[in-house]
Amino acid sequence: MNDVIKTIRERRSVRAYDTAQQISDGDLSLILEAGTYAPTAHNEQPWYFTVVQNKELLEKINLKANAVMAKSDNEWLRGLGTNPDFRATYSAPTVVFISGRDGAMAAQTDCALAIMNMMNAAWSLGIGSVFVGLLWPYISSADAPAELQIPKGFKLFHAIAFGYPAGPKLPAPPRKTDVVTYIR
Repeated sequence: MNDVIKTIRERRSVRAYDTAQQISDGDLSLILEAGTYAPTAHNEQPWYFTVVQNKELLEKINLKANAVMAKSDNEWLRGLGTNPDFRATYSAPTVVFISGRDGAMAAQTDCALAIMNMMNAAWSLGIGSVFVGLLWPYISSADAPAELQIPKGFKLFHAIAFGYPAGPKLPAPPRKTDVVTYIR
């Protein structure tokens, strides 16, 4: 089977990381480079990647996200936010925040494409990842752009956690098969 197709089929979201092992600078560079090769509207390449490996800052970010979730009207989110052991980053040693340039034609879509490239590249290197939607309380906060040194003219959109998986690689759940219509 083609290596790219194999990686796509086998990649899983990882929510348990080996916290004692940081990913290498070489692998991190390959992952980030893969992100820059994603397609973009009008080849604008409107992304900016902020890599956070500082444990203290990651803990601060987790606690800020938890504090917002703890006040949520949603019971599930409130449960996560009030759980003293929950970390939205799943204690991954590296979190990449993705920002898009203001005024770009399709910045958020382009950034999402870069994310998928990075996640597939990471998996091909034996590194796990997960899209961290639960960091939205932090990402949307007034403090985040300054704390993450987001350049002026960019909007913070997403976060991805990266690290070596702490558990076994799980098989893919069954895929839906009735999701295609052919019009020929």
